[in-house]
Formats: sequence, C-alpha cells, structure tokens
Amino acid sequence: MANWLGLAAAPTFAVMALLTAASGGGAMGALCSGQGASPFSGMVLMYVLMSAFHAAPWLKLIAGTAGRGEKV
Repeated sequence: MANWLGLAAAPTFAVMALLTAASGGGAMGALCSGQGASPFSGMVLMYVLMSAFHAAPWLKLIAGTAGRGEKV
C-alpha cells in the first residue's frame, strides 16, 4: 500500500497546477503578482515543480524497477 501511495503526489500536484492556472491564480495570486503576470508564476510554478520533484515513483514504475528491492 505504501508503494502505491507514493504514486499519488505527482498527479495531485499536476491537477492542482492546472486548476490554479485555470482559475487565474486565485485571489492571492492576483493580489501578489499584479495584473499582467504570467500564468506560470507563483502557485502554478510551485505546483509544477512539486509535481516534477515527486515524479520519481512514476519513473521507477515506467522503468520497471519498482518493487525489486533496489536501493535508491
């Protein structure tokens, strides 16, 4: 179960990035970044980076090395 839990973070952060970008960054994004800010700044950028940082379990699964007892 713990191995499958590690797969949840990357898609969760990716969805949060999409939702935040679609909503225009939210009230705090508009307040902090100004009117002409890029949609890839602030919280959207943070969620994209967090999704990339948590992609390791997916990469292991794709490579076929998940669950073989290999040390990281």
